[in-house]
Amino acid sequence: MKTAMSECRALSPEALVDELKVRARVRLNRARRAGSAGTIRLRDALHETARELGFADWEHARRVLSGLAAPDDDLGGFWHVPRTGILLHIWFSDYAEARAVLEQQGEGFLLPYRRQCFIVQAPFIEALGLSPADPAWAEIGRDLVAAYGRPAWRALAWQRLHAPPGDF
Repeated sequence: MKTAMSECRALSPEALVDELKVRARVRLNRARRAGSAGTIRLRDALHETARELGFADWEHARRVLSGLAAPDDDLGGFWHVPRTGILLHIWFSDYAEARAVLEQQGEGFLLPYRRQCFIVQAPFIEALGLSPADPAWAEIGRDLVAAYGRPAWRALAWQRLHAPPGDF
């Protein structure tokens, strides 16, 4: 399995957004070939693709995945897996408090969810389709909130995009 670190140097800031555009075009072309496209346009396919990944719409996904979101913006549900409800999550509305708990615990992973954040353990990271042993986690201090937009964050996001479809 490739690690995020092996991929992070090669990913441009636009790579994640470009991947969503490709997925939307594939979706639209499939619908056209199947004769079920009707009045669906590329814009509609972009919105649907973004929603499947935990974003409100295409513009939301574009802003977040390109690294343009502000610190207090809604970062969507991209880093959450609904079927992980049985796994322990520690939720926070305040990032500073979450960061302090992460440092105190000495283990865990700090992830964003909309305007909140939460700390999870390795099984949750595996449920995301990622390896908790990936060196990118050490590079970012296991904190996806603080690492937002950095190359290692992009590489982990790239791997998240390529997780099996059931992981969203």
